[in-house]
Order: sequence, then C-alpha cells, then structure tokens
Amino acid sequence: MRHFLDFEKPIAELEGKIEELRRMSDPDGINIAEEVSRLTDKADRQLRLTYAKLTAWQKTQVARHPDRPKALSYIAALITEFTPLAGDRAFADDAAIIGGMGRFRGRSVVVLATEKGADTDARVKHNFGMARPEGYRKARRLIDLAGRFGLPLLTFVDTPGAYPGIDAEERGQAEAIARSIEACLEAPVPVIATIIGEGGSGGAIALGAGDRVLMLEHAIYTVISPEGCASILWREAAAAATAAEALRLTADDLKRMRLIDTVIPEPLGGAQRDPEAAIAAVGTAVAEALTPLLDLDGAVLRAHRREKFLDMGREGIG
Repeated sequence: MRHFLDFEKPIAELEGKIEELRRMSDPDGINIAEEVSRLTDKADRQLRLTYAKLTAWQKTQVARHPDRPKALSYIAALITEFTPLAGDRAFADDAAIIGGMGRFRGRSVVVLATEKGADTDARVKHNFGMARPEGYRKARRLIDLAGRFGLPLLTFVDTPGAYPGIDAEERGQAEAIARSIEACLEAPVPVIATIIGEGGSGGAIALGAGDRVLMLEHAIYTVISPEGCASILWREAAAAATAAEALRLTADDLKRMRLIDTVIPEPLGGAQRDPEAAIAAVGTAVAEALTPLLDLDGAVLRAHRREKFLDMGREGIG
C-alpha cells in the first residue's frame, strides 16, 4: 500500500478510484479502459500541480516520507563490493551510522551514511538515524582511513539530528560531532556529501562538510527541526509550518544562499514514487561532482574546502 501524505489526499482519492476500476470484473463486456485513462491523466495533472508548489512544511513531510529510499538502498545500488566497517575502537558500534569501503563505478571509495531504517524493526535498530558519540567517532576513524589510503569519501545524510539522550551527552556528543566535522574539513581526499532526506542540525553537518554538497530536490537541511524551532520561538508545535518557512530549509533556498552546490531533481511525486530513478539520479550527480576533484592535490582540496565554508555567511549572499 502506498502511503499518502495529508496534502496528497486528492491524489490518493483519484488513484484509489483507478485501482478499483482495474480490479472490477466486467461481465457485460463494458470497456473501462477509457475511464481508467481519463482518471490516470487527471491524477498525473493533480500530482504535477501539487508538487510544483510545495510549501517548506510540505517538503519537510516529503523528506520524512516513510517510503523514501534510505541510505542502505543507495549503498546497495551504487556501491559494489561494499564491506562494512564497525566500531569506534573505544566504546561500541553505532548502527545509526553505516560505514565501509567499496567501489563506486569501479573506483575504490570510503562510504559513510546515516541510516533511519525502512521498517519498524530497522528504525529501532538504527535509532531512527540519530547517532551517538561512538557513531561520530566511527565516522572520524573511517574519514582518517580514507585519507590514509587516498580514497574519495562519499557520504549520504538522512537524520533528524544527533541523539539527544543523557548517555550521549555523558560520552561527549558535542565533541564527537565537532571532531567529525574537523575530520571532513581536513581530509586530503575528495569529499562528496549528499543530503538524501532529512539533514538535521550538527548530526547532519558531521558528515556534510564536503568539497561538494548535493541535495535531493525534496530533501531538507536545517539547523533545527521546524517543530523544535516552533517550540522555542512560538511556544507551540502547531507553528511548525511557519517555522519551516522561516528556516529556509529547502534545496532551492539553500542553493540560492550558496550553502549547497547542486540540487538533484527527483521523480514526479518524490523519490518515494520511483526509488530506482531517484537513486540513479544521485549516482550520476555524485559522479559528476567527484570527477573534477580526483586529480587535485590533498593540500589544494583542503584549502578550497576551507574557503568554501569560510565564505558562507559573508556579505553578498542573497
């Protein structure tokens, strides 16, 4: 069963009628193909109109869609011979961050990703994509590994943010995130970061400080969730839609402010409607971003990366 968001109800009704017609037995031999075709065209138009004018809050809902392809789906489709590497060599392994080595279009790479989980059991296992300090320390270890062996680093970000629990704070959550960001910035190899769903707070930036930052069309990238922002500024979660607009969290907003480099178009109706096409588009965009960086010296990459992030927020950004 396809999951429909609240603002997709008119589309859901049309597609429901189409499915009913297709399942109908027709003893009188009446041809229903014409009616199915008419409703299909109407549903396609409605889908196109709806997704042409999504608000920031609606894009937030799409970015969190339960059927949206998760990081493991991207790794399975884009990375061959993937070998996961576990643990931070200090405390434990964190399932919210997946890391390892593999090949991307024939080239050896290191991969890091935040994984939310595709079903209830997986979401619990991966803690809904919210990493603890050991996850970020694992990330730093693998970033250092990529630098040591001269392997490009590909990251896939989909997280509401770092885990906010007391145990995580006790083990140095903020320091672990800062060290992971530092490792990304200091890596002597190309770093391509892709926001595939939700890019929340420092938990996303920990894997997002790349030479090129790519973002799917209906993904979001924000310093705080709309609900969190609403509870602080308006004292009520119901103001989340207003907060989403104020946060400028959409791909178009971030590209306009030069906080990301590339917006990757999604299939009509979002990545959840055609995961294979969405994943293929990401693969093409990653390859295009990576290729020009492969011949650059490590010192040059670090210098350019430093300037890229120092330039954010300077006068002239509009």
